[in-house]
Amino acid sequence: MNPVEKGYKQVNGIQLYYEIYGAGKPLVLIHGGGSSILYDFKEIIMRFENKFQLIGIDLQNHGRSEHRDIPETFEQDADDVAALLAELQIDKASFWGFSNGGNTVMQIAYRHPAIVEKLIVSSAFYKRDGMMDGFFESMQEATFESMPEVFKINFLELNPDFTKLENLFDKDSKRMQTFRDWDDEVLISIQSPTLFITGDKDVMKPEHTVAMWRLVEGARLMILPAGHGAYMMADFDGSLDTNLIDFTSAEVERFLNH
Repeated sequence: MNPVEKGYKQVNGIQLYYEIYGAGKPLVLIHGGGSSILYDFKEIIMRFENKFQLIGIDLQNHGRSEHRDIPETFEQDADDVAALLAELQIDKASFWGFSNGGNTVMQIAYRHPAIVEKLIVSSAFYKRDGMMDGFFESMQEATFESMPEVFKINFLELNPDFTKLENLFDKDSKRMQTFRDWDDEVLISIQSPTLFITGDKDVMKPEHTVAMWRLVEGARLMILPAGHGAYMMADFDGSLDTNLIDFTSAEVERFLNH
């Protein structure tokens, strides 16, 4: 599993890192908070690199990309992704966003609809009450020490600068602490074919994902027996449900090709 292209593009004032795998119809992979391209999408890339052109992007403050000394927003991330694709001369693509990346791809569809072929929104949310009880209360009390060790290790392997890791934690945690509900119009406006995916024991309530699915005309919905992302990647304890990931991959491939 080796990228056919990788590097940096100057995007909205910072250098964003990207990797491209395979060839075919473009599918842009957007990771979640505190994460990076391969941490979230390694298993998917292994299954899809001979079927699609996969474009993975490390968002601002994450992985190998540069950081900003301003608050993170999903809107900024959406604009960054759109600008990077323009630099790569990719006019239209499908998008798969996981967790905070799911929020980002919804904003891409809202702010840059012309570049969206299809949309896969995995384990995302759009209103505070959609998250499991106590989530935002725990975010208010989050400390650097509470950041999962796997995220710290992953970041420092890609970007061995402890101050930048602290910046990542600060920006990510503040984005969640200050999150304000989106208007329904963000989802209602989505015109591209959309697939929502979540786990039945995810950090957002299944009924919240159902509510999102109902707002997007013609959208599809898949609720899987899994926690946060375990249907597409290794769980936090390192365990891997390959059969479930195979199932998710097959259904996503079917969605993208029909």
